[in-house]
Formats: sequence, C-alpha cells, structure tokens
Amino acid sequence: MPDPTSEIAQEMHLDKRALRKTVAAARDRLVSDYRKEAAAQIAGLGIEFASPPRACVVSAYAAMGSEIDPAPIVERLASAGFRTCLPVIQPLGNPLRFRLWQPGEPLVARTWGIREPTESAPEVDPDILLVPLLAFDHRGMRLGYGGGYYDRTLERLRALKPVLAIGLAFREQEMPEVPNGPHDQRLDWVLTNDGPIDTRPTPFP
Repeated sequence: MPDPTSEIAQEMHLDKRALRKTVAAARDRLVSDYRKEAAAQIAGLGIEFASPPRACVVSAYAAMGSEIDPAPIVERLASAGFRTCLPVIQPLGNPLRFRLWQPGEPLVARTWGIREPTESAPEVDPDILLVPLLAFDHRGMRLGYGGGYYDRTLERLRALKPVLAIGLAFREQEMPEVPNGPHDQRLDWVLTNDGPIDTRPTPFP
C-alpha cells in the first residue's frame, strides 16, 4: 500500500523544484541598477530593528548571480563594531560552518565557486544570520535552493542558543505562501528594500 506521507513529500518536492525555476527567473529579470540600489537601501536600514547587542556575531554570505548583495550592509555592521563571518560549505546533508571574516580580508573560491574565508580564520557560531533566498512569505517561510543547508544550520544553532534568522530579499520576492514541510526552519525577519518584516508568530495574549 502506498505511503501517503511519502507521496505528499514527493509532491511538495516537485512543487518546490518548479517554483524555484519560476522565482529564480523572475529575480534574474531585475535590472542590475535596481539590484545595486536595493542593496544600498538595505544597508541604510541596518539591523537595529532586531535590537542586536554589539557583542554578537553576524553571518552573511557571498552573493552569487542575482542574489541581493549583502556586502554594503556587512560593511556597515563591521564599521559599527559587529563581528562578521561567512559560511563554509560542508558535504551535502550537513549544516554549514562559519569562519570570522571582515570586509577587505581575503576570500577563496571553493564549492560551486562560492567564496569562503581562508582556513586560518577562526570558526564561530553566529548569533544572527543574514540568509539568502529565492522567495519568502509573511509567515517567515523561505524558499531556498534545495540543499537544505540553512534549515539544518538553523536547527543546529537554535538547539545551542537563541539565534535570529533575517532573510535578505528584494520586495518582489514575497509571495502569498511558500510550500513548506516539517523540517523547514522559519525566518524571524525579512529585510527588503521596503523595510523589515517581522515574521515571528504573534504570541497569544
């Protein structure tokens, strides 16, 4: 007898795969000048809305393709005294690891050509993660690239300590509902060029 749970999971996988192609193509169509302006606007907004302590470590990412570029906001954070870091890709099925990195320090192209800090940089567990995405919804559900890296990473970090996940996105990347499963980790905030969106569940009074 077919397992209905397995069938649902397979259907969701196919839905996500088709959706990724659609939203990636839409993001690719955003003109270069607009993408640069949006990155600058996000940097101007900063992350003060999340009330972060200056002692925390903030992770970013090295932008690829038409992803919104976190470099301007990372420069702002570093100049304000935050410690910053970048992810180090691990074999599939494993969470990301992170190494300290400040703007201006060297990067090395590794897995899939993604730039990472050198192996001499100390490993850290970030307190705030700036997360890339293909799409998001008002619940904080995120459509990623299918590797599950950030879901496993957030699961690991949230088991260790309180962490905040802030998706970085163009306003055009919001959609009514992102398909999600039991292993998908929610974002706490999404920061777009229109401003921050609090996606945390509203507590009952």
